Amino acid sequence: MRFDATGKVSLDHIYTQPDPRSYFSVLHPLGYCVPQQAKPYFAKLIKEYRESQHVAVPKVLDIGCSYGINAALLKYDATMDELYARYCGEDREGESREALLARDRELSRSRRPAQRIRFVGLDSSDSALSYALEAGFLDDTVHADLEAHEPTPRQRAQFAGTDLVISTGCLGYVTERTLTRVVRAQGARRPWMAHFVLRMFPFDPVERALDELGYRTTRVEEVFKQRRFASPEEQALVLERMSAAGVDARGLEAEGWLYAQLYLSRPYGTSGP
Repeated sequence: MRFDATGKVSLDHIYTQPDPRSYFSVLHPLGYCVPQQAKPYFAKLIKEYRESQHVAVPKVLDIGCSYGINAALLKYDATMDELYARYCGEDREGESREALLARDRELSRSRRPAQRIRFVGLDSSDSALSYALEAGFLDDTVHADLEAHEPTPRQRAQFAGTDLVISTGCLGYVTERTLTRVVRAQGARRPWMAHFVLRMFPFDPVERALDELGYRTTRVEEVFKQRRFASPEEQALVLERMSAAGVDARGLEAEGWLYAQLYLSRPYGTSGP
């Protein structure tokens, strides 16, 4: 079992497959559930934005979107249990990618009318983005590593007009550098943001960068289960990192689960929590 620089087990391989079966098969035994927990918070924020800003079809940018999970949950009212059932199990192992895509396109068609949201996915995995777009979960995709590179003119055009920016777990790997580049692609516009961030990763650098761009950030008091630790070794490495950062893991990560917190960032002068 390999571990990355953060102490977490390396699961890079599940994000680069031609379809989501490995992603769900690996994460299911670990109880990965943060997109389901994020769903009502994202839905509430989208509704609030739609009504307060008078935008009929908000444009949502999902950073680190992988196979379009958040889009499937929010646009088509899917659940994580439903997606686990779709992609896990021996009966799915021999299924072709084309057959899997056909079933997913049928899901998106059967859930009409879909929620009025335009979803753009940003990810460094071209294969995950391609699947999510072909399945009908995402409306547009941006294949980029904004940690390393400025967005191209085409990518800036794709980011333009974003109303909300969301993520469920990528911050800590993705930093304020990516968020700053996304915001600057908007010109004077300032999209609202909602990020679920593992407690092991400090949010302070992101909050400071957003403050300089005109944002006020608040943290929701509740904590959210992300997944179980993959092994005792992973737990020990993460707890060591958290202890060094002065984060108290008692009653939370010390009991066997990774936990996230929700940070909401809005432009100064915007009402809301």
